[in-house]
Amino acid sequence: MTARLNPGIYGILTEKFSRGRSNIQVAQEMVNAGVTTLQYREKPASKSMGEMYKECVAIRQITRDAGVTFIVNDHADLALMVEADGIHTGQDDLPLRPLRKLVGDMIIGRSTHSLDQARQAVLEGADYIGVGPIFTTQTKEGVCDAVGLAYLDHVAANIAIPFVAIGGIKAHNLGQVVSHGARTVCMITEIIGAEDIKATIQGLQTIYKDTSAKLYQAL
Repeated sequence: MTARLNPGIYGILTEKFSRGRSNIQVAQEMVNAGVTTLQYREKPASKSMGEMYKECVAIRQITRDAGVTFIVNDHADLALMVEADGIHTGQDDLPLRPLRKLVGDMIIGRSTHSLDQARQAVLEGADYIGVGPIFTTQTKEGVCDAVGLAYLDHVAANIAIPFVAIGGIKAHNLGQVVSHGARTVCMITEIIGAEDIKATIQGLQTIYKDTSAKLYQAL
């Protein structure tokens, strides 16, 4: 069975921020650099469902070959058709219990912005939750205000299922996020907006590993 959420760098694909590169090209570069999870986040407003399906088929093959977990954002139909490992949903998306009946044992992630939402996601059967936005972010329209590191602390202390920290995370604050309990960290523009994706991810992995090692030594 695929792990519910792997520690490390969780990447997101969206061509809006990828400097003219295709999702498939970026997916291959991110996988080659060692991301542990890859989420496809495109909207029908930017691509037809047919285009999204073709991209997901290709990305599913790339991730399967590399042993990387593949998550589709929002679209349960796409996730099922391409045999993705999971689906990620927001607060305004399908309720989790009916969604579970539809997708079976597929990984289900849920975005949360408060401890009440996190607890509700656990009760409804989410396999992991998104925690954020930790810092101010410009990558998603209509997103709530930054929740800060305090919410991350609360989740790390009170929520038993895996979680991924997301929102405004950059190289300069990644160590801070990891030191507050995040074992899986998602960055969007910091990675897909970089000129050299592989070098950027490798630099982020170094920060992640160095911070994690220091925390372990302090125990």
